[in-house]
Amino acid sequence: MKKLTLDKILQSQGFGTRKGCRQLILQGDVAVEGRTVTECDEPFHPEGLSLSVMGEQWTCSQFVYLALNKPPHFECSRKPSHHPGVLTLLPEQFRWRDVQPVGRLDHDTTGLLLLSDDGAFIHAQSSPKRHVPKVYVATTHDPLTPAQLGLLNEGVQLIDEPAPIAGKARQLDTHCLEIVLEQGKYHQVKRMLAAAGNHCSALRRTAIGGLTLESLSLAQGEWCYLTPAQRAQLVP
Repeated sequence: MKKLTLDKILQSQGFGTRKGCRQLILQGDVAVEGRTVTECDEPFHPEGLSLSVMGEQWTCSQFVYLALNKPPHFECSRKPSHHPGVLTLLPEQFRWRDVQPVGRLDHDTTGLLLLSDDGAFIHAQSSPKRHVPKVYVATTHDPLTPAQLGLLNEGVQLIDEPAPIAGKARQLDTHCLEIVLEQGKYHQVKRMLAAAGNHCSALRRTAIGGLTLESLSLAQGEWCYLTPAQRAQLVP
């Protein structure tokens, strides 16, 4: 990767406009590999570069890949309408560099959510052709019955869908089940449970591909960078 001037590097990492980034440098608020730099046009190789911006440590990367344990009552939208957006749970730099959710969880659904500014990665994770399995744990209003589990596994007919849709469901408790889906239909788990004769009162996504929320050890509202090894678990 070719060298870029420090102001362009800061802008690419989401530290503001070009003018704002230059001001940070001129004020002495930026250090590169431990050395304060006050020349905006000093060039560096950006990938992996260690920065300190106003005391905050940052490692440069062309793209970022994040996992978030989404709390309830947050919208997976860059323009939320009724609740705060999940991007408000991240540092402001990520919003500047156009990080966005990979797919969506309903505002009242919790659990594992991926975010990135890499369009190819977002497409790979979102495309139904890739058949990335996603695991959900649903709490039901009424006790689960064997007949309802059978319908979920065999397929239920949803409105506006041409054919029945099935998941891999197993009961965890009287009012709780795990279901694995490879589609990404609107309100899919909730609609499937309704079609099977029950009602979803709470929903949490616990895994995407081979990446589990448990392995990330994130409390609700917490986020982390994904390592290359963790990203490799996402796409079969």
